[in-house]
Formats: sequence, C-alpha cells, structure tokens
Amino acid sequence: MQMWVLMYVFSYSVNPAATSDKAEWRLLPTVVFQEFTSEERCRTAKATLEGSLKEAGARLRSGMEDLKSIGKADPAQIIIAYNVECLPK
Repeated sequence: MQMWVLMYVFSYSVNPAATSDKAEWRLLPTVVFQEFTSEERCRTAKATLEGSLKEAGARLRSGMEDLKSIGKADPAQIIIAYNVECLPK
C-alpha cells in the first residue's frame, strides 16, 4: 500500500515597530510531516489546514488594520507564508 505524506511549511517575518531596519526581521520556519494511508485522506487534511491558515491570516490582517487605524501598527510589518502539499511517500 502506498503511503502519502502531508508536508506543511509555515514561516513569518516581523519588522518590529521600533525599527524599519530590515536586518531586524525574523524568519521562523516550521516544517511538519504527517503520513496518511491514502491520497484522499491526505488531500482532505490539506484542504482543512489551508482553510485554517487562510482564516488565521484574515484575522491577523483585520487586527493589524484595526491597530493601523489608531496609528499603532502597520500590516506591512508582518509577512506570513505557507505551503501545504500532499506527496507520495
């Protein structure tokens, strides 16, 4: 039986509000692998994870926009990236 692997990579950078020096940005990658017994189960998990990441990103953007409106933050200070793939093992 062929196994499938869900690979999930997530990273973000923050430009601290105290400085505009890009050397201060931080990139914190996380890589997670999970095995599945079928491609269908892997793709279902992939869709669920992608949905959760999109929702979290939207909430973060909304919160940053609220802070921007009172001059306390800028959404450009945070960069979020993710990639989710189902691959045959």
